[in-house]
Amino acid sequence: MTDVLRRGRASLAFGFFAQGVAFALLVTRIPAIQDRYGVSDALLPAFLAAVPVLAGVGSVATERLVKRIPPSRMLRWSQPVVLLALLGVGLGERMVELAVALGVFGLAVGALDASMNMLGVSLQRSYGRSIMLGFHAAYSLGGIVGASLAWVGAHWDLALAVSYLPVVVVLLPAALVGSRWYVDGEGAGAADGGDENTAGGVVFKALLPLCLVMTFAYIGDATVSNWSAKYLQDVLGSSEQLATVPYNVYMVTTLVGRAVGDFGVRRFGAVGVVRGGAVVAAVGFAVVAGAPGAWVGMIGFTLLGLGLCVLVPQTFAAAGRLFPGASDAAVARLNVFNYVGFLIGSPLVGALGDAWSYRGAMLVPMVLVLVTLVYARSFAAQPDRYGGGHERPRTADVG
Repeated sequence: MTDVLRRGRASLAFGFFAQGVAFALLVTRIPAIQDRYGVSDALLPAFLAAVPVLAGVGSVATERLVKRIPPSRMLRWSQPVVLLALLGVGLGERMVELAVALGVFGLAVGALDASMNMLGVSLQRSYGRSIMLGFHAAYSLGGIVGASLAWVGAHWDLALAVSYLPVVVVLLPAALVGSRWYVDGEGAGAADGGDENTAGGVVFKALLPLCLVMTFAYIGDATVSNWSAKYLQDVLGSSEQLATVPYNVYMVTTLVGRAVGDFGVRRFGAVGVVRGGAVVAAVGFAVVAGAPGAWVGMIGFTLLGLGLCVLVPQTFAAAGRLFPGASDAAVARLNVFNYVGFLIGSPLVGALGDAWSYRGAMLVPMVLVLVTLVYARSFAAQPDRYGGGHERPRTADVG
């Protein structure tokens, strides 16, 4: 059984890595996609917003589907669809083909994100210790690799298909082979006892604090992703080359923070790690907002990576602890707020920056991240049906 869990953990980590590569290759080559299909600046936001909206739909649909089929099967087939949709973005020629490819990508990403985290939560319960941050570290590593490959493609002016095809050729068969060792845990369905409608209300009420934390974390992440370069160049007066550095630093510190985060959870507990992450992230936003120059601003973005990186993985893990008999449903519903935060974050900072100031706009995600402290107790280990204050490891079956 230990070998089964270890293989399941390694194969799931590769799934997170592959998803990080695919998503980074899409979002970092948006200018090339826009040029290829002739998408106007006015129409581009609609295309970009459609992906997270459809991803939310895919996540909701996954909650329903995993009542009938195991999450491992959802992940096994949604990951190849994501990779093929990415290739479709690179191969298309007409705008309708781009719309179809992005639509399929969005729906499949929602199913992929939900099922990935379902398996991660169930594996963590089977292990009986924190391993969730390690999976998200693999995603961050994939994002760095994907962004680096995108830089190569842009630097050498490679066509999208030329950039995407080798990645898909390598990752797709590897993901399919690795999916043989996915591990499904016990405890799917809408809830642990009771009829579905009643249980659904209980799940939402108890999940609400975690949903807010997830939203706030992704508002912070979207702020860095979409505004760090513009902020450094336009507000702090950096060069164009230097303005590209903060996001890269943010990604690296996110990877480092997640790589060691599980040890922190085991040593200090999830509540302590979440509180520490929220405080570090808030300090990062404060440093960015008050920075006198570009180098101090980059220190702020570095702190943001170290602080924000722990919040999302621990939010999924907390949902699994809250609902050990309904973790799949809890994770799927919580995952929707990933996309809510992504949709809110960038427009919120842009609107505040235009109406007020970009320095002032950075204080808003700072306050929202600090609100996480109010809900930190939701991350505590929950007493389960066996009467203890810790999770009871459960058996697992090969998916």
